[in-house]
Amino acid sequence: MTRTRGLVIAAATIPMLLGACAQPGTTPVAGAADPVTESASQDTTAVIRVEYRGGFVPPDFLLGRLPMVSVYADGRVITDGPVPLIAPGPALPNLQVQQVGPAVVEELTREALEAGVKTGYDFGSPGVADVPSTRVTVVTAEGTQVAEAVALSVAQADDPALSAEQKAARKKLAKFVDRLTALPTAEGMAKPAAYVPEEVAALASPWTDPGDGLAGKPVAWPGPALPGEALNASTGTHCVTATGAQKDAVWAAAEKANQQTPWESAGKQWRVLFRPLLPDESGCDSLRSAG
Repeated sequence: MTRTRGLVIAAATIPMLLGACAQPGTTPVAGAADPVTESASQDTTAVIRVEYRGGFVPPDFLLGRLPMVSVYADGRVITDGPVPLIAPGPALPNLQVQQVGPAVVEELTREALEAGVKTGYDFGSPGVADVPSTRVTVVTAEGTQVAEAVALSVAQADDPALSAEQKAARKKLAKFVDRLTALPTAEGMAKPAAYVPEEVAALASPWTDPGDGLAGKPVAWPGPALPGEALNASTGTHCVTATGAQKDAVWAAAEKANQQTPWESAGKQWRVLFRPLLPDESGCDSLRSAG
């Protein structure tokens, strides 16, 4: 049995880039067993993205939460895939990558705008507490459009706090979100491959024993010294990033770890949430605006 990590959709699309940066007839990505690492020749412009914002979750989860779908100008589709329902869960998320042609990216851009992705539109506030909002961002040659709807997938269809117009708009936006989140398994899509980033962030906070005996033995931290720079001083969440050989060492160690593994660095033990950086992200600063 598997579950899918938090859903967030941000769509960003610059159609005029596609002709120059995405080539028709791109060869589909290989099977899921074959990891795919970024190439310097690939376009890292995010053109479509879906993400959750806010919600009643731990601060480090907010900072490390991944978009569920990101589509790039070169046709890459990166999704936060299902992970095993085990406790504690694996340390690394299951990021997957597939390839689509420029016509598909253009079609998704058009569909996003038709679905009502427009900056400033009020989708209402349903009577649901502590639930994240779904953000859809579309970047076109004319500018960026962002739609954000609270409790988009869980609000009741007859919620009295919503007007008839808001209910209709939310239904249309939700349909587009479903279209994007179903893209990885859509007919004609290549089998997902594992996405391996060029840079990985480690969100570190002091480790405390959960008392369930599942954390395992402490592991020597193979990356830059923890805890790194403060991302959320009030909760003690810090961040370091690793690239090159250090990233490879961190990634290899994380593949054998779980979410409760204690990591030893500078004589202390740390809990680490691993956040692979996406092609359009760089450094810990790229995570500061998460929420």
